[in-house]
Amino acid sequence: MIVRLAEGTIKTLYGAYREYLYYDGQKESIALVMGDVRGENILCRVHSSCLYGHAFNSMECDCREQMQISQKLIEKAGKGIVIWLEQEGKGNGHYALMQSKKYKQQGMPQGEAYEAAGFNRDARDFRCAAEIICDLGPSSICLITDNADKAQTLTQHGIIVSSIHPVVF
Repeated sequence: MIVRLAEGTIKTLYGAYREYLYYDGQKESIALVMGDVRGENILCRVHSSCLYGHAFNSMECDCREQMQISQKLIEKAGKGIVIWLEQEGKGNGHYALMQSKKYKQQGMPQGEAYEAAGFNRDARDFRCAAEIICDLGPSSICLITDNADKAQTLTQHGIIVSSIHPVVF
């Protein structure tokens, strides 16, 4: 079960958001909310942490760009949700990411590279994201993602995903 710990405001390059901090007993998660998100077809990005992309500006992944595109879409719509989950390396951790690099450099997709390095293809858990979405109150979301599995997992946790908006570069 997730608990809302705190809330505040944050100004970003893509507008002002209300920030909500959640805790599930092990990890913190953050929701950035722009506008009134109660209603249907609310834009929503569920985003996992990526040290390389967000902190180190790595050119080896597109995580930073996915976040920017999502925030631009939400800014244009005037409302939406960004959920940040601490799930580095597709939930496997940073060590797995480092170990998988040699396989990725050989041309393997990231999921296969994790498996070749002895980790799960994708160990992320979106239960917390589903609980956060329920807490924030939209009746349905338009999920900003290129990952159909993410939509399926959220649906399994009771979220109505009315559509998927691909992340287009």
